[in-house]
Amino acid sequence: MSQSAATGLRYAYYPGCSLEATAREYGQSVRAVCSHLGIELAEIPDWSCCGASSGHSTSRQLARTLAGRNLALAEKMEMDIAVACPACYIRLRNAHHEMQSDDRLREELSSVMSLSYQAKHGVRHLLDIIVNEIGLEDLKSKVVKPLKGLKLAAYYGCYLVRPPELVAFDDPENPQCLDDLLNTLGAEARDWSGKVDCCGGSLSLSKREIAGRLVSELAEMAGRAGAEAMVTACPLCHANLEMRQAGVDGKKLPVFYFTELIGLALGIAEARSWLRRHLISPSGLLTSLGL
Repeated sequence: MSQSAATGLRYAYYPGCSLEATAREYGQSVRAVCSHLGIELAEIPDWSCCGASSGHSTSRQLARTLAGRNLALAEKMEMDIAVACPACYIRLRNAHHEMQSDDRLREELSSVMSLSYQAKHGVRHLLDIIVNEIGLEDLKSKVVKPLKGLKLAAYYGCYLVRPPELVAFDDPENPQCLDDLLNTLGAEARDWSGKVDCCGGSLSLSKREIAGRLVSELAEMAGRAGAEAMVTACPLCHANLEMRQAGVDGKKLPVFYFTELIGLALGIAEARSWLRRHLISPSGLLTSLGL
């Protein structure tokens, strides 16, 4: 570990666009949970869009520059970067990876943006930070309301643990860290085979029928595994899973952000308010379990 919970965890925080808008409840839960766990998030001044999910499809140079600007601003803060959105995470990780050992690319960024960047600090996803820096034992000691009886499908999606050459904090085909975290909170993470399958988020507007089919297949798989809800760390996946579910017999699976469930288990007062923004209300499920 580069830092320890005992001395305090401090990160340059990149919120990304979604957590400030359509996934505001995710952003609120991230800040509240980090504050409760002693993770200090210092928001990167004047951060801008990282280019996901269209910029990097247009030009590799554009992708590096959009992400690189935020990396360079964060580097001035002399801290590793914490990110909660997997799409932002992979754009920042990729730009960092490309420029880390290529002087020419770093010089290119400096020329275009007039910002110096030496790729000295890393980029971490918040799930990685909580599981591997705070630690599950420490997290468990802070749980005041175990999520007993809640059966969940941990959904990692495409970006969070892939590609392995960029993301190395869990297995790219059968990741376990989110499952382990949910079990630590007192819930029951069900074993299922769809945890890294694509939900079709990038096709949500252009090919809605394909996105709908992929989402419905995922929800059906999770339901067959005994899950009553799905859990994600991605705002794009969350929106797609809620909007595109066909439902089985008129019933749709609620979808949680992992930080929302941490907030509930830690007894954070405002946790219930985050859930009111969901398109598929989880209130009935939580009430039935006394949660």
